Amino acid sequence: MYTISQLARMFHLSRSTILYYDSIGLLKPDERTNKNYRLYQPRSVKKLEMICELRNTGLSLKSIKQIISNRKAEKDSALQERLHAINQEINTLRKQQQVIVSMLQRKDPARNMRYVSREQWVKFLRTAGLDDKGLYKLHVTFETSSPEGHQDFLESIGLSEKEIKQIRDASKEGLPPEKT
Repeated sequence: MYTISQLARMFHLSRSTILYYDSIGLLKPDERTNKNYRLYQPRSVKKLEMICELRNTGLSLKSIKQIISNRKAEKDSALQERLHAINQEINTLRKQQQVIVSMLQRKDPARNMRYVSREQWVKFLRTAGLDDKGLYKLHVTFETSSPEGHQDFLESIGLSEKEIKQIRDASKEGLPPEKT
């Protein structure tokens, strides 16, 4: 059996966090001592481990409570929704990053940022020996193996929606895109 203090140390949480989880019905103690101290069995440790893992994904406690009570189907659905939300947040941040880079109007503002422009990528790939045919093959392979990753990559280098659609459609159909 484990006390709140032991669980808190084990999971690097505060005692008040575990007490809060109890108050909202997320992690109830398995037993109480004569002095009314909460005690937790190993199965509760596993439950708290799952709670912490799900919290690390950014899911709300409400969603976590539903997942824990409804098992795997709810978990997969909630994680898919969270992943979609994260992808949207990343896309928004990329767009903000590109606006900031263009507003700075320095000669090489990307040097100090985690941003590589379309021009830089093309230069890297050309230096590595890829010609137009090789670039096209790269897009086809990317689209085939990871369509969402391909979309994310094209967005990350600042392509417009129209350009992305052209490249992805051409990659799917086996036709060379108008621009790479």
